Amino acid sequence: MTTVRHNLALPPFTLALLHPRYLFNWLGLGMLWLLVTLLPWRAQMTVGRALGRLSMKILGSRVKIARRNLVLALPELSDEQRADILKANFESVGCAIFETGMAWFWPDWRMRAITRMEGTEHVDAAVAKGQGMLLLSAHFLTLELNARQFGLYRPGVGVYRPNTNPVLERAQVVGRCRSNKYLVDRLDIKGMLRALRQGDALWYAPDHDYGRHASVFVPFFAVQAAATITGTATLARVKKTVTLPCFTIREQNGYRLLIQAPITNFPVGDDHQDAITSNRIIEAAIRLAPEQYMWLHRRFKTTPKGVPYRY
Repeated sequence: MTTVRHNLALPPFTLALLHPRYLFNWLGLGMLWLLVTLLPWRAQMTVGRALGRLSMKILGSRVKIARRNLVLALPELSDEQRADILKANFESVGCAIFETGMAWFWPDWRMRAITRMEGTEHVDAAVAKGQGMLLLSAHFLTLELNARQFGLYRPGVGVYRPNTNPVLERAQVVGRCRSNKYLVDRLDIKGMLRALRQGDALWYAPDHDYGRHASVFVPFFAVQAAATITGTATLARVKKTVTLPCFTIREQNGYRLLIQAPITNFPVGDDHQDAITSNRIIEAAIRLAPEQYMWLHRRFKTTPKGVPYRY
């Protein structure tokens, strides 16, 4: 049985975390802290892109997954165009290492210096009406920054998957709560509903393939039957809740936190149509910077009965 942790508070530091088995975890976190603290942002991105190119030589299976996803999702592109996106995507993977450190360790003032916010008026309008905000997001490689940056404007609640390593678990909880209230286990539906009923902003990314349970098969990019969870509409049905698409895009001089207008006529009560709506919005955001999306995930692994496995 899976244990669901409700309204996750900051985990305490205990001597058990200093066990020798966690030495390399602490060294890795310490090195990441040192690099993101000392290096200028541009230098971090330069090193990150280099690490990403190196990872393509090491992570062969992930390269294969990403390449297959791009073929399935973007068949209208040429092989050369998809190869360019693939290379830039792995460069973005390397940048994501530093962006995780930035999100976890940077002070607010430094984070604000590289953040350009668009659409904060939609947040203000929801707050003025006492509405909960479902932040419809996606697994961009900048996802650690997304919730952190939104929290600079309006602290909210994050949905996450707990890490089984206690050192990494503590690091991600403390890091993700630097500018937000608390985290909710991704299995804790009641906790998510509670946050929305209390008028909080809830970060939610439904774009991964989570299997057949509570999913429908609807279009996503060129794949006409992509398994898509129905949880977005379930949460959006909470009384006095608006759904705001929210994404972070890496740009030449920093990041753009894009908060879009509330989705109208959503949900309509039809799981298929609601899933199509959310997928279209996420797809449009990904097309703004396709190289920054997490193509490494087996997004189309679950198929309708009788359809062959795609990887």
